[in-house]
Amino acid sequence: MVEAKQMLSERVYTTLREKILCGDFPPGAALKPQELAGAHGVSLAVVREALTRLVGDGLADRLTNRGFAVPTPSDQRWQDLAEARATFEPAVLRLSIERGDLDWESRVRAAHHRLARTPAYEKSAWSTAHREFHRALLDGCGNAIMLETFDRLWIASELVRVWSTDRGPVRDHLGEHLRLEEAALARDAGAAADLLSRHVSLTAAGLLA
Repeated sequence: MVEAKQMLSERVYTTLREKILCGDFPPGAALKPQELAGAHGVSLAVVREALTRLVGDGLADRLTNRGFAVPTPSDQRWQDLAEARATFEPAVLRLSIERGDLDWESRVRAAHHRLARTPAYEKSAWSTAHREFHRALLDGCGNAIMLETFDRLWIASELVRVWSTDRGPVRDHLGEHLRLEEAALARDAGAAADLLSRHVSLTAAGLLA
C-alpha cells in the first residue's frame, strides 16, 4: 500500500514538474490540491506529497492558508540563486580542471557534442543535454557533496532559465557553451570560471529585461 502511494506520488510529481517547467502552469498560478487530485485520479495525500517535493525543488511556493502556487519571476530568490550559482559553480569548475583526468575530458567533450547536436526546439531533450554538459564540467572535482549541491541548485534554477528564455534577449547559447568547453579542456581555469560566472548571471539578468 505504501509502495503504491509512493509510485502514484512520483507520477504526479513528475507530471506537475514537467508542466511547470514547460509553462503549462504560468507564474503565480494556483496549484489547488483538490483539483489536481481529481484531474490525476489520486488522493489529496498523494497530491500534497508531490507538491511538497516541488516546494523543496523551488518549483512551487507554499502559501499560508492558501495552498500552493507557482513562483513568480519578480521573486528576489531568483537573483539570490543566480548569485549563489555564479559564486559556487566557478569555484567547483576550478577544482574540476585541476583534478580532472583524461576520462573527465572525454565526458566533457561528449556532453558538449550531444548538447550542440540537440535542437533547442526539442525542449525536454535539450534541457537534459544542457544539464549533463554543465554537470560534466564540474564532475572532475571528485567531491560528491559539491555535486549534490549543484544538482539541487540546478533544479531550482531551471525555472529561471525557462522564464529568461521567454523574456530576455536572444543569446548565443552555442557559442557560450563552446567557449566553456574550450577553456575547460585547455585547462585555463581562470577563463573557464569567468565564462561560467557570466553564463549563469546572464540567465538571471534575462528576468529583469
